[in-house]
Amino acid sequence: MALPETADFARNFSVLVRVQGPDPKGLKMRNHAFHQYHSGKTTLSASGMLLPDTLYKTEVVKCIWDNDSGQNLMLVMTVASLVEPFLTIQHRENLSQGLPELIPGAQIDIMVEENMGADSDGGGCCWFTARLLKMVDVPISSLALQSLVEASSGSQEQGWEFGWSLASTHQPSVDSTQTQIEYDNKLLMERQRLVMGKSSNPSLMARSTTRIAILGVNLHLNGLPKIGILPLNKRGEFLLAMGSPFGILSPLHFFNSMSVGSVANCYPPKSSDRALLMADIRCLPGMEGGPVFGDQGMLVGILTRPLRQKTSDAEVQLVIPWDAIASACSDLLLKEPQIEEKGIHINKGNLNTVGNGLLSNSNGSNGHCCYNHDHFNSPCSSLLPIEKAMTSICLITVNDGVWASGVVLNDQGLILTNAHLLEPWRFGKTTVRSSSKKEAPFFLPEESAFSEEKGYKRYQKSCIGPFPLADQQKGYKLKSVFHGHRSIRVRLDHLDPWIWCEAKVVYICKGPLDVALLQVDRIPDKLTAIMVDFSQPSLGSKAYVIGHGLLAPRCGFSPSVCSGVVAKVVKAEMPSYYKSLLPGVSQFPAMLETTAAVHPGGSGGAVVNSDGRLIGLVTSNARHGGGTVIPHLNFSIPSAVLMPIFQFARDMKDFSPLQNLDKPNELLLSVWALMPPLSPKPGPPLNLPQPILEDNNNKEGKGSRFAKFIAEKNELLKRSAQFGKVEGLPNPILPSKL
Repeated sequence: MALPETADFARNFSVLVRVQGPDPKGLKMRNHAFHQYHSGKTTLSASGMLLPDTLYKTEVVKCIWDNDSGQNLMLVMTVASLVEPFLTIQHRENLSQGLPELIPGAQIDIMVEENMGADSDGGGCCWFTARLLKMVDVPISSLALQSLVEASSGSQEQGWEFGWSLASTHQPSVDSTQTQIEYDNKLLMERQRLVMGKSSNPSLMARSTTRIAILGVNLHLNGLPKIGILPLNKRGEFLLAMGSPFGILSPLHFFNSMSVGSVANCYPPKSSDRALLMADIRCLPGMEGGPVFGDQGMLVGILTRPLRQKTSDAEVQLVIPWDAIASACSDLLLKEPQIEEKGIHINKGNLNTVGNGLLSNSNGSNGHCCYNHDHFNSPCSSLLPIEKAMTSICLITVNDGVWASGVVLNDQGLILTNAHLLEPWRFGKTTVRSSSKKEAPFFLPEESAFSEEKGYKRYQKSCIGPFPLADQQKGYKLKSVFHGHRSIRVRLDHLDPWIWCEAKVVYICKGPLDVALLQVDRIPDKLTAIMVDFSQPSLGSKAYVIGHGLLAPRCGFSPSVCSGVVAKVVKAEMPSYYKSLLPGVSQFPAMLETTAAVHPGGSGGAVVNSDGRLIGLVTSNARHGGGTVIPHLNFSIPSAVLMPIFQFARDMKDFSPLQNLDKPNELLLSVWALMPPLSPKPGPPLNLPQPILEDNNNKEGKGSRFAKFIAEKNELLKRSAQFGKVEGLPNPILPSKL
């Protein structure tokens, strides 16, 4: 199933849900990124999923609703945060108390696609009244989210929030008919107390974020297509989310918009029972509650509100897997669709039947309903090379406070990472600067293991002697032994359980490149070196960023995968020592820019192509002037620039390639300083007026002082141009915002 077909298939199940009701004090819209407020009435909206009758027990639904409409009865699933503000007080405090009820005057409606064949009086998209049937807590997902937040929050300032960054707790604007409403200080303080009290409790917020609402609606459709459930989600797998961002503001423009991406990570990381998925997908407020599909239109789960870091506003999109939802509501929902017939036919004349013929009943012992899919026609290619590349990515911690990523270069335990992680070693500091002054102590996750535990067959202690710290014959010494309390640990993920090893600094680049090498103290079995591609990647080619960005080591995650494309290849003149490595090439890639998301902690991670080969080393991303990270604008060192490091990694005896990297290179330096290179030739002299100095009792007028200042700057510029660089000026040059 190609991407357009998958999108058409998903539109069959995606609906827009709105809730409107009386709100004289304007309290219903708090924690919502957008709303409509008019004459004491608030309207909220989110996305939803229309459930086919193969995913729920129809007889149970009829008993809950006490409805005799027969075939017209259908279920819709959405996020509970949409309807919770309009619940009565008794049902808001006790969700298990019978059929949930809305406050008087509140109403729920859903909108379906025009070509769904729904009976309506007029053309275009149609609104249908729905009824709230059930509120479902998903314990496995809420506990996973709570543990994730608590583990990654070192302090309140460095913590996490739930929901979109556009959500506001300010009082609503009041139209002309509501000017008589006065928002006194007591009311505002009460609102603030309610919001802060709930947001400061990870357990309550996690439960609210993962809670699902099930609606019932009398709706006669031509028939929904058959649907399958994706049994197991892997990192890097294709995702398609369908929803209505800002839908209530203008359904014409926003109804059923599509966003595509991939699975960034799964939680728990090494379990077949997925409680929570992290999606590398760009979503907007209002898409929560919408269905998320995988390859070949297989249902993955429901999109919910994101997890947002307080300091950077970085958002982690969350997906609640269908299996977790169905398990939490097993009295009503089915984990696997009930398909009575094995032979399913395609009706090509109707949108509703897109993909019907692709579903087949699996003959596997697990009974999963799955597709027989061909990756050549799939929106994403085979993930086997990407999965293999993941085994070469490691987690690096410094004093258990700061962390970054690394790449395994050979089977001897040589690790490539960024030099900026090792500032104490690079600049001879006595203490390590932590990313958070109140960072909580770091404890190893239960899933991981020290190197002494199982996971090694045995340490190969005899296979490597003390690492040569200096090449005495060539007089080149590497300062790699530092004493004191500082420690570097590396977590290797290629075995189960994970392996933690001590590491030492082998090399830190003195040149313009932000690279360093580490050596693990002992070498485990089956250590997998990254495969590399030294050729220049083409613009628009697929790029995957693999690393440990954003989520702290205490969370116990495997490396995350974010997908994108190569957006820009910055070229520079090739240094002389590369010409023997790349004969016949005058320019080579000096920097890569990709659209794949990079977050703090991803430094030192790998950028790989579709073949799983390293094309770059993640180094940095961009920031706004206010400090907010721009995840999808990032910079990587191309593999071609790293050639000397891979030469050294072959036997780790010849240090001459590393010496070449330490040589000054103004061209590379200007590229990585995000500044245009300065001309090495002196420019024409500036035609400036000569200063006229007057001896007026040793007093200078304003004009003469300015002329003297210009003359001094002109002389300084001429001297600097002769050396090809600008020296210290009286006024400092402002650094780039990036």
